Amino acid sequence: MAAAANTAPMKRAVFNWSGGKDSSMSLYAVLRRKQFDIRCLLTSVNTRYQRVSMHGVRLELIKAQAESIGIPLHPVWVPEAPTMAAYDELMFTTLRQFKDDKIEYSIFGDIFLEDLKKYREGQLAKVQMQAVFPIWQRPTIDLATEFIDLGFRAVIACVNDKYLDKSFAGREIDRQFLKDLPAGVDPCGENGEYHSFVFDGPIFKKPLAFRKGELVYRKYKTPAESSLDDNGFWYCDLI
Repeated sequence: MAAAANTAPMKRAVFNWSGGKDSSMSLYAVLRRKQFDIRCLLTSVNTRYQRVSMHGVRLELIKAQAESIGIPLHPVWVPEAPTMAAYDELMFTTLRQFKDDKIEYSIFGDIFLEDLKKYREGQLAKVQMQAVFPIWQRPTIDLATEFIDLGFRAVIACVNDKYLDKSFAGREIDRQFLKDLPAGVDPCGENGEYHSFVFDGPIFKKPLAFRKGELVYRKYKTPAESSLDDNGFWYCDLI
């Protein structure tokens, strides 16, 4: 006797989209499993510069990704250098709206940062939503290699100069890139060593057209109460 078809309804979810490699691998995993109905790609965008927060990628390129993927983009407009309290309030308001639309899940591309995972779960609990981490605790060298093997293509949009010099900004993620990473740098940049922009792969209907612009250096002040050094980043402007 043939097995009965699975008729369980798909779970309504938002997907937290940065435009980078980990987001792409996480979305790829979710789409293959067919358990979630992804209602939108949720992306934090700097209000002043109209670029993805931290990654520095232009909003128009993120819109092009969403169009090629076939899932609507939902930008969250974030002011420049907001306090943590202001950011939390902004996200709470956004998540509350999703919950009111009967969306109960929020999906992330995090891999092994336990503190970040707990923070996300705590914020979602405030609106009775649940966090989902499709690639959680996967070995990052395996994940990076699989990314390449699946036919994904990405360019490095930003590097933290604490870990990588500016020659890495603008490079494509390939096997040579992985070999050239200094010792101690995570292959997926999970500690913030680098951020990427994905322009081709199995989740896209067609490759995205862009060109590389100039390299730009930015230094950001850490909060006065922090023991961390100021952070400096090299950005490859993608146009």
